[in-house]
Amino acid sequence: MKYKIMKILNVLILVVTVFGINGCKKFLDRKPLNASLEDLNQGGLEGQAFGLYSAFTDRNSAYHGFNSIPWFAMHSFRDDDAMKGSSPADGADWGVIFDGFQYDKAHWSSSIYWDQKYNLIAKANTLLQTADSLGLADPASEINVAEARFFRAFTYFDLVRVYGEVPKVDFRIYNANDSKIPKSTVTEVYALIDDDLNFAISNLPPNWNNSAGNDAYPGRLTRYTAMALLAKAKLYRQDYGGCLGLCEQIIGSGQYGLLTDYVTNFLVAGENSKESLLEVQANNEKSAVASTGYEYGVEQGVRGSGTWDLGWGWNTPTDNLANAYAAGDKRRAATILFSGQDDGYGKTVPDYPTIPRLYWNKKVYPEPTMQTATGRLQNKWINHSLIRYSDVLLMAAEAANEVGGSGNNSNATTWVNMIRNRAGLGSITYVSQTQMRDAVKQERRFEFAMEGERFFDLVRWNDAMTVLGSLGYNSDCKKYYPLPQAAIDFAGGILVQNPCY
Repeated sequence: MKYKIMKILNVLILVVTVFGINGCKKFLDRKPLNASLEDLNQGGLEGQAFGLYSAFTDRNSAYHGFNSIPWFAMHSFRDDDAMKGSSPADGADWGVIFDGFQYDKAHWSSSIYWDQKYNLIAKANTLLQTADSLGLADPASEINVAEARFFRAFTYFDLVRVYGEVPKVDFRIYNANDSKIPKSTVTEVYALIDDDLNFAISNLPPNWNNSAGNDAYPGRLTRYTAMALLAKAKLYRQDYGGCLGLCEQIIGSGQYGLLTDYVTNFLVAGENSKESLLEVQANNEKSAVASTGYEYGVEQGVRGSGTWDLGWGWNTPTDNLANAYAAGDKRRAATILFSGQDDGYGKTVPDYPTIPRLYWNKKVYPEPTMQTATGRLQNKWINHSLIRYSDVLLMAAEAANEVGGSGNNSNATTWVNMIRNRAGLGSITYVSQTQMRDAVKQERRFEFAMEGERFFDLVRWNDAMTVLGSLGYNSDCKKYYPLPQAAIDFAGGILVQNPCY
């Protein structure tokens, strides 16, 4: 991102400060977004829609459910590639609960994760009710409705993966008691996700290019973002044909491609690139106020002192991951920062145990040029990439291999080799469905290491017991986290706890 001073607008500071956009004005800075419901007319939902993006990227909450420690815990600590990190004594209970699969239904991490997911769902439902009550059906409003439905679907996809059956709140909440409803089945939740994403696909634009061919709103949702999420939702239910069809549309659009170097995905130069379908937008504002900026990188930064005080040190790689890469795989150096070794920029990382871990997440390591530009040691400017084109290619390869047939087998091989070749690995040839299935699993592991995909992949492949059993994953119950006890208590018997808890 290029450094620039943000304009001060007459809107909520929360809305204004969260969107750092690569090389152009932050799209929330384009117009005042303080319309009240009484001011809404055709297209007037835009302020509410932009508010959804701000809730999605809220850096004002230190423990945000989409990109902070509770998110790392649910999405990353529970796999074999990542661990709690930090110093052993710091948040030791998190390591027991998530690394060791001794789930705690009363731990506040789950309550934060749950509450903030449902907060975003409530905001989306409010926009949808507003559009319906005012009869807003013009193209601009339909786009805003599609944005709300995407965010609702995205949030429910996280909830259904983490908890299984959850309350399906698809209406506006006017008072707290409205939310006291029983759980819906997994099938019912996925039906809502499908419906929301199909609407988004039909109503979001393919891109946000202006007349000059430049992206006027980097980071804003597109039709293909919704397609990619729907493809993943179908893959999780083994709807391989549906997943493949959606991925082929994205591939055939010609709008996306792999960056030449894997590491660029995690540098400022790679933000909102041709490989990006969905990423949380950080704020690169230069400011003397320590609280400004985005905490995603800070919470994972090297836990040291002086010039090595780069963050809190959570979400660190394991020995298992460090030793698992094939020789020559470029993704290893792009993913793992080694204590006591060169950082890639000519500085030597302090030795362990001077700093408390052997490895750190290199994907959030601060670039020295950005440290200078922002006046910060800690990485408060990095975007959080959630869906990349490489994910689309590997979903397509997995689905094509499962559907089968000579053409699909050939395509699956091609797509896997695109990923392998960029990583510096040689091409493979198709031998069998089992061999290609294993190849996809391997590539997904290393392509998305430390990014919150691995645990859910292991669960949906039915590999979790085998891979994670020695870590404490000793029952199929472990695939779902118990519902927060606070939510159970609030519902007064209407909301029933997950089995085994």
